[in-house]
Amino acid sequence: MLRGLKRYTKYITAIVTVADDGGGSGMLREDLGMLPPGDIRNCIMALANTEPTMQQLIGYRFTEGSLSGQSFGNLFLAAMYGISGSFDEAVQRMGDVLAITGRVLPVTNQNVYLEAEFADGSSVLGESKIFFAKKTRDCRIRRVRLVPEHPKALEDSLQAIREADIIVLGPGSLYTSIIPNFLVDGITDAIRASSAIKVYIMNILTQDGETDGYSAADHVRAILTHAGEGVIDVCIANKEPVPEEFMEPYRAEGVDQILVKPGELDEFGIRLCQFDIMEPGRYIRHDSDQLAQAILSVWQA
Repeated sequence: MLRGLKRYTKYITAIVTVADDGGGSGMLREDLGMLPPGDIRNCIMALANTEPTMQQLIGYRFTEGSLSGQSFGNLFLAAMYGISGSFDEAVQRMGDVLAITGRVLPVTNQNVYLEAEFADGSSVLGESKIFFAKKTRDCRIRRVRLVPEHPKALEDSLQAIREADIIVLGPGSLYTSIIPNFLVDGITDAIRASSAIKVYIMNILTQDGETDGYSAADHVRAILTHAGEGVIDVCIANKEPVPEEFMEPYRAEGVDQILVKPGELDEFGIRLCQFDIMEPGRYIRHDSDQLAQAILSVWQA
């Protein structure tokens, strides 16, 4: 989505959750006491305007030795953190070096973890553990919370929301990428108070170990359960069925396509706008340019 939007405007602010505790991000978080860089790095890469070699370098992942599995981009941001006064300053400086369009902000500078509570009453602490816990329990996630609760939002993130013409939620992991932002103090209130159009981008597929069996309405209901009313005006969704031959490997992993039924979101008072926004090919994902055009068309309508 960010790659698509930067073709049409330079006024982009990506506000990113910082609750990840797994993989290379989790290692740096534990070793250096910094916030997880992975999601931040991905957004910076999407907005970067650099030579292909630099893009390849930032995305490079080590395959051997003690750095096996670690991304060079994560190490780049870790080094920036070492010479900066705060994590958000490090993110800004990395963005400057890579000449990004717009800016990327952590939703908070506080050290937080994600806890999930399941329908059977059990819970697990740590974003990286949620997938396996859900698969083991074979029940839905009832709620997620941040630990410690109510961290303070980065003031720049709040200001960006106040000044926005469009507030876009998603696409991405429902419980581990989208909803955690609403759990940071001030974010939900700022979104609700904004006069900007608030757009939720529905995922094309369900996510194994997170939203198995979810309908479009289930996705929206989960957001509103955590954030309350007034944070979504419009839902943009893909309208084209995925070719069956492309769905077969996904279905083998328990993943289904999310097709919004007529009137399915009426109970929430949310306007549905459907577009052909799926990238052609075997890998099922949004087409960055088509999605950006869909967002802008909803805003201009």
